[in-house]
Amino acid sequence: MDAPPVINADAMTASAPRVGFVSLGCPKALVDSERILTQLRIDGYDLVPSYADADIVIVNTCGFIDSAKAESLETIGEALHENGKVIVTGCLGVHENEIRSIHPGVLSVTGPQRYEEVVGAVHRHLPVSRQHDPYLDIVPPQGIKLTPRHYAYLKISEGCNHKCSFCIIPSMRGRLISRPIGEVLDEAERLVAGGVRELLVISQDTSAYGSDIKYRTGFWQGKPVKADMLGLCRALGTLGVWVRLHYVYPYPHVDKVIDLMADDAVLPYLDIPFQHGSPRILKLMRRPAHAENVLERIVRWRAICPDITLRSTFIVGFPGETETDFIALLDFIEAAGLDRVGCFQYSAVAGATANDLADPVSEIEKQARWDEFMRVQQHISKRRLMRKRGREIAVIVDSVHGDGALGRSAADAPEIDGLVHISGVSGTDLVPGDICSVRIERSDEYDLFAVLSRPA
Repeated sequence: MDAPPVINADAMTASAPRVGFVSLGCPKALVDSERILTQLRIDGYDLVPSYADADIVIVNTCGFIDSAKAESLETIGEALHENGKVIVTGCLGVHENEIRSIHPGVLSVTGPQRYEEVVGAVHRHLPVSRQHDPYLDIVPPQGIKLTPRHYAYLKISEGCNHKCSFCIIPSMRGRLISRPIGEVLDEAERLVAGGVRELLVISQDTSAYGSDIKYRTGFWQGKPVKADMLGLCRALGTLGVWVRLHYVYPYPHVDKVIDLMADDAVLPYLDIPFQHGSPRILKLMRRPAHAENVLERIVRWRAICPDITLRSTFIVGFPGETETDFIALLDFIEAAGLDRVGCFQYSAVAGATANDLADPVSEIEKQARWDEFMRVQQHISKRRLMRKRGREIAVIVDSVHGDGALGRSAADAPEIDGLVHISGVSGTDLVPGDICSVRIERSDEYDLFAVLSRPA
């Protein structure tokens, strides 16, 4: 395994203690990592990119599924072997006894969202030998970010109130706690001032934002703003950057946000974890939506905003899933015509109630259903991308190399969706973060291929 993916920073002084950081898991965990790193920089620590250069290493773990737990445990072991001084945090941290039974040498173990405890552990095991100097220990107003400069994740809440039978996130991260809307918008404003051109709104349930505080009105720029999804999106839409919504449940009030998409206030993009298309399996999953209502809503959304991109994830091989249920899932994705789709084979997670369901699906059948699902969805994706040939679309540039560039359209979130390959350009034409207009010349199952037409 390579050295840990950390943010590098020039040493502020030769005597500053040095911290290495490995961040595993989802974007929500990445935001947790950014908060910890920002505080450590404020406290006078240097951040270094390798085990060898670090005086201590923090591993922010993922514990959602068995493969993620295995990766986290392996990374902890690697950090101990290469460095010796390791602090563990994140979702796997709720299983402290398991971690310590395998890796008794770790210095500290905490669960997710325990920023102060992680920083406190660093101070105990690696004290700062000098006082913080605001003239030397410079931290940008937007904090330390692990994403490229032109996009950033904006976490609006912690926890989740759902009780999905396959998920243990509520037991790890607790019930929904919405951040004050003024605090969220202030952070967004700082990010934009720091050069961010795309904000990716994340949480466990973005459409439930504010429900725990009864949508209490807050204030931003001296004006009242209602703490709900619509109020948040309206305010973010005034910042003049791309705003992308993730982890949205298809509640009825989401319809009002589609109007904002049609008006170009936020990107016409929704990431909605549908998970299945069989009503029986959705009930076993304890999901808060019904497939029939979702299909009707998708039709309405596309009538309001024809360019809307719908992204989702699904699970095949859930306990009790019959061939009839699987066919219902295939029928659902055909009827929905989703643009971007991910699919996972069901994996038992310790503590999930789905583990006790009858009639588990064999590993061979899970793989066969996954293969068939991906084959069907690949054809759907290819058909939908073909419709963009000959069109001019806006693209945000992620990298420039040789005589080409890689970017993403409004339909593409970083790292999980497709790419737009732009030919015939160079670093003198484009730089990362530019938003330009391109003409689509061809497409394949997942990506678009284009030429530069003009700045957006």
